Amino acid sequence: MVSPTQSIINVAIVGTGFGQKVHIPGFQAHPRTQIVAVYHRDRAKAVAIAEKYSIPHACQTVADLVALPNVQGVSISTPPFLHYEQAMTVLNAGKHLLLEKPTTLSAREATALQQLAIAQGAIANLNFEFRCIPAWQRLAELLSDGYVGKLRLIKVDWLVSSRADASRPWNWYARKDQGGGALGAIGSHAFDYIAWLFGPVKQLCARLSVSIPERPDPESGQLKPVDADDIGTILLELADGTPCQVCLSAATYQGRGHWVEVYGDRGTLVLGSSNQKDYVHGFKLWGSQQGDPLQELVIPARLGFPETFSDGRIAPFIRIIDRWVQGIDTGHAIAPSLQEGVYSQQLMDLAHQSSERGCWVNVE
Repeated sequence: MVSPTQSIINVAIVGTGFGQKVHIPGFQAHPRTQIVAVYHRDRAKAVAIAEKYSIPHACQTVADLVALPNVQGVSISTPPFLHYEQAMTVLNAGKHLLLEKPTTLSAREATALQQLAIAQGAIANLNFEFRCIPAWQRLAELLSDGYVGKLRLIKVDWLVSSRADASRPWNWYARKDQGGGALGAIGSHAFDYIAWLFGPVKQLCARLSVSIPERPDPESGQLKPVDADDIGTILLELADGTPCQVCLSAATYQGRGHWVEVYGDRGTLVLGSSNQKDYVHGFKLWGSQQGDPLQELVIPARLGFPETFSDGRIAPFIRIIDRWVQGIDTGHAIAPSLQEGVYSQQLMDLAHQSSERGCWVNVE
């Protein structure tokens, strides 16, 4: 129940692919939010989606959507190349913003959004949902408690098969200029949680590659060139000197899934999931100290989700909404905010630069 002092926040939805799968059910499940408008560039589709989810307003432009006086906040889950213009429209209208990753196409754009949000007094958050998954939160606690001691090595493998089939159609994901590729899809998350769990990065060296150079155009059937990465190998040196190795792939049949290994002078922590169909469900945590065998660690019930969903992404997204709502209540954004979005985007920009130049680059 919402107390009399807690007002309902009216939200509008921009982006109806991932938006229908995760954002709409998340906002409808949250006790402090209600969806009052939805946008789609096709008016008929906007109306159909509004009717399907009992949403009062259907809009054909983002400008029309933010002009609605009862809209207080907007969630954006469109492809990355649309984020900057749409988010600028939202923030210029003085609305709060919840944005999907990757933030934008460049750190320059992301910084401009952050500065505008500050100037407008708008609360802007990023959906870096790994910060809200119970097993990941327990990993953060144990690291903070010194479970592994002084860090010696961090290793991240995120190997999935989502783009392994070469017959999957050519679209924005295949285009570097539209923010496609594995670095944006999953590397943006990795850069955020590395900063969250282990601290800032001093320098990095990246090699981004395209293993499937052509994909069929969905309209003509003709093969079109792919220039967005589907595999990335990245070496990082953290500010404290710890080496970190990251291997990303969206094109590995039977890839091992998503694993984070942390080695220190006192112990080891391993977090991982082999689930290829749902990148939230299935995480387990193992630990070892002083050379003892790895044992699975219990995730405390206090960290558990109050409700789970068939799509594992919805429960942590609701926790992201919680942080957004708390920020709106207090007037101060709670991480992951646009500040974290800028940092992740900066590391993505530098990874592209490093790959193009074939060298290490410093993180300012």
